[in-house]
Amino acid sequence: MTVTWDDALGALAAERYPRLLGRAVLLCGDRSLAEDLVQEALVATLKRQRKFESLAQAEQYVRRAIATRYVDAVRSASASRRRELAAYQGEAYADPAASVGLAMDLGAALQTLPPRVRACVALRYLDELSVRETADALSLSEGAVKRYVSDGIRALNALLGTSDSAEERPTAPVKPTGGRP
Repeated sequence: MTVTWDDALGALAAERYPRLLGRAVLLCGDRSLAEDLVQEALVATLKRQRKFESLAQAEQYVRRAIATRYVDAVRSASASRRRELAAYQGEAYADPAASVGLAMDLGAALQTLPPRVRACVALRYLDELSVRETADALSLSEGAVKRYVSDGIRALNALLGTSDSAEERPTAPVKPTGGRP
């Protein structure tokens, strides 16, 4: 079944808007900015009057547009805004326990990440995109995405007091199948 752009807009606004807004809030950290981001993404996605195979496909286009618009906005920010952001990030990394406390949730922890790292982590783990899909959505190389995701996960683990090391993951015993050693 093909979904036209006007059907997609109505369905996205009625059914999927809260999820889209939630994703945008995780990226930018501010509800009003997130609302603007979702609106811009909807307009950008649907202004070409595309036809979608399903509502899920239309939503995926909008999700990627949200991430792209977010990264574009950060890239085009003024030099003073970039200095403020760098100072804030420096504080967050200097002493995470003192600045965020033990009760920090994931949403707040994501806000301490640099914007590009935050976008990569969100697309990889919240939208469950592959490395290649994330790289395409953000116009980055696959290596850059891997690095940003690795840095982001490491920073989140440090802030949240969690760990994601291979030694701590449960493993299943491997039995030989009788093949060559």
